[in-house]
Amino acid sequence: MTLATLSDVLQPALAGRYAVAGLVTLGWEDMRAFVAAAEATGCPVILQAGPSCRAHTPLPVLGKMFRHLAENASVPVVAHLDHGYTFDECREALEAGFTSLMYDGSRAPLAQNIEETARIVEMAHAAGISCEGEIGFVGYADGESSAGTNPDEAAQFARETRVDAMAISVGNVHLQQDKQGGLDENRINAIQSLTDVPLVIHGGSGVPVAQRTALARGTNICKFNIGTELRMAFGDAMRTAVNADAARFDRVSILKETHDPMVAATCSVLAGMGHGVSEA
Repeated sequence: MTLATLSDVLQPALAGRYAVAGLVTLGWEDMRAFVAAAEATGCPVILQAGPSCRAHTPLPVLGKMFRHLAENASVPVVAHLDHGYTFDECREALEAGFTSLMYDGSRAPLAQNIEETARIVEMAHAAGISCEGEIGFVGYADGESSAGTNPDEAAQFARETRVDAMAISVGNVHLQQDKQGGLDENRINAIQSLTDVPLVIHGGSGVPVAQRTALARGTNICKFNIGTELRMAFGDAMRTAVNADAARFDRVSILKETHDPMVAATCSVLAGMGHGVSEA
């Protein structure tokens, strides 16, 4: 069994100067491909159930799916709740077998975010699992704007919540389909000069691959969340499969044809994380 907590995979990443991919899942087909790619590359992987995934499939079912994949994998697999917005939702994920909780209080004032996140960290640690928090709101492409992370507030947040990982807002944006942007490396350096907690980048699909690799090897960024990039790959594979035979209607046979393209796309993502390569 290779079921792991977030700390189990991020602390070695912090020491070894590489990052671990937090892969946003939507269903069995993509999560199975993500683990196959992790095994093919020898990388640990974080399977993430975000709000849209949870709206489609109940948390107890997702917990069993994640744990089944982890128990049969040869690499560490983390069962991670992404963007939990309430204490009860986080507790449900814990009870469903998740090994990592991400509480998102980034829209709240600092004091409230610290108080609420600390409460969930305490619950997670009492159960022997990990907790990620977010300081500085990460916006959405064609939606809400980001509020950049204040380094002093980030240090206070990390210290007072005792999170195992801290998501920061440094130019990253959710749901970005291109890689024309880039992260604010001066802000990243200012944050990591004040705290040694592993850092997380949400909206990693919009970060140029070369910058992902450089930051993984040269900073305390230990986790890039990747969703849009792989959803686009899945959509392309699905269209190809459907359009190959207009008369075909069996969804199992159609979905099977997404597996190999998704494994290949995920292997490409994992190759950009600098896994196992030190700065030296």
